[in-house]
This record gives sequence, structure tokens and C-alpha cells, in this order.
Amino acid sequence: MHVTTTVNGLRREVTEVGEGESLLTMLRERLGLDGAKNACEQGECGSCTVYLDGLPVCSCLVAAGQAQDREVVTVEGIASEGVSHPVQQAFVEAGAVQCGFCTPGLIVAAHDLLQRDPSPADPVIREALAGNLCRCTGYEKILAAVRLAAARMSGTGPE
Repeated sequence: MHVTTTVNGLRREVTEVGEGESLLTMLRERLGLDGAKNACEQGECGSCTVYLDGLPVCSCLVAAGQAQDREVVTVEGIASEGVSHPVQQAFVEAGAVQCGFCTPGLIVAAHDLLQRDPSPADPVIREALAGNLCRCTGYEKILAAVRLAAARMSGTGPE
């Protein structure tokens, strides 16, 4: 199968895509974008979260063919011209990056939340991140990272 899609702003043509291949596999193995992680393969952990036409999806559950003529944005695409997005920076600075396996999905989920709600309360943050599992932290540093990113993006946080 042949899939033509826009990934992180670039039109991409992917050949030799298997009929049952997931979007996650296509991104990682065919396009070399290994930010989204392959963990549960059941849509339960959130490690593979990417945007598909502006909506966060578990790429392990999306068939690669469904990306035909659609826009995909991965955690790599959230950065702009080699500069980390404030959410990405906040995760590093707050120590929310442990083993790094859940981090890409959490960053995409946090990015999505802050686009919808630039100043979310903790219960809103918890709900938005509920589909993302992390085994390394107690989630407090992750919450701190989202708070820091929100403050910076609104211009009220430390530089």
C-alpha cells in the first residue's frame, strides 16, 4: 500500500506500507520518527499519542492508511525550527522526564490541553493526562511541568 500524508508540516509519500500496519509503525519504521513510543499496542498507555488532523490519537490504534491525505503532528513536530516548545522545555526543567517512554505522549496531551485551556486547574490537568500512564514518577513532576508551561505560555511564569 502507498500512503501520502503530511507529517510535521512536510508532505510525505510512504511506500510498502502493510495492510494492517499502524500509524505508529509507519511513523517509527518507515519515516524514522521515533518520538511516539510503542508500549501497550492497545491504546491504554498514551505513549504513542500524536495529532491526526489536530486531534490527539493513539497512533497504535490508527491504521496507517487512515493517514492518507491527512495531517499528522508528532512530538517532534511540536518543536518549531529546532527550538523546543515551552511544554517540552518545562518537562525537562521540572524533572518530569524519567525513563522517557511515556514523555512524548504526555507532552502531546499537555500541549493539546494548553491549546484548549491556557490556565488549567490541577483537576483539569489530571483529567487531560488520565490516558497517559507513567511507571517512573508519582506524576507530581509531570503536573509541575504542565503548570510551568501554562505559566510561561501565558506570560506569567519564570523565563
